[in-house]
Amino acid sequence: MTSQAAPLPAVAPGGEGGARRWEIVEAAAQLFAERGYKNTSVRDIGERVGLLSGSLYYHIRSKEELYLEVHEFAMKRSSGELKAAAAAHDDPWERLRAVCVRHVEMQVDPDAVTAPLMADLPTLSPHLQAKLIEQRDAYEDMFRGLVADLPLAPSADRSVTRLLLLTLLNNVRTWYRPGRLSAREIADHIYLLFRGLQAEARG
Repeated sequence: MTSQAAPLPAVAPGGEGGARRWEIVEAAAQLFAERGYKNTSVRDIGERVGLLSGSLYYHIRSKEELYLEVHEFAMKRSSGELKAAAAAHDDPWERLRAVCVRHVEMQVDPDAVTAPLMADLPTLSPHLQAKLIEQRDAYEDMFRGLVADLPLAPSADRSVTRLLLLTLLNNVRTWYRPGRLSAREIADHIYLLFRGLQAEARG
């Protein structure tokens, strides 16, 4: 079962700009997810919220800054979802399983914006790529902790284990189609594969 939550919360958070600026951030998130960074113009964002481009710049400095803000918020929101899933379990393997399930659910959720934003990465400027990778790395730190807590075989390379796991989880979105298996069942297949390999190595 995938999450049906909106990509960004409906209530504006505290801080500069208030509700009007948050309306712009929400509109930009939807457009970036639908069309990609390069195919979304400042004019498109302005039209979505009923502002001319000149008026929009009263609320934002640039499209690039807005993209980074949308991406950072989406990553933090996703990280919060994973932390909540992990917090429900004491056993390290069950924590990993819960996080794998929630991660895949978000990957295939048509309302989520994080995965479409990361798909833009190869088309962005080196400066923007570096900023997004920095945000992504902060998100992936959670997986570093999850793998560090697992009772793996002494020969296991935890960095490689983490990277292989993330590669499988992150690529589900590229081939997943609703139907025979749910997002939860696919995540369980990935989790059980990794746990089975580790059990075999320990045996």
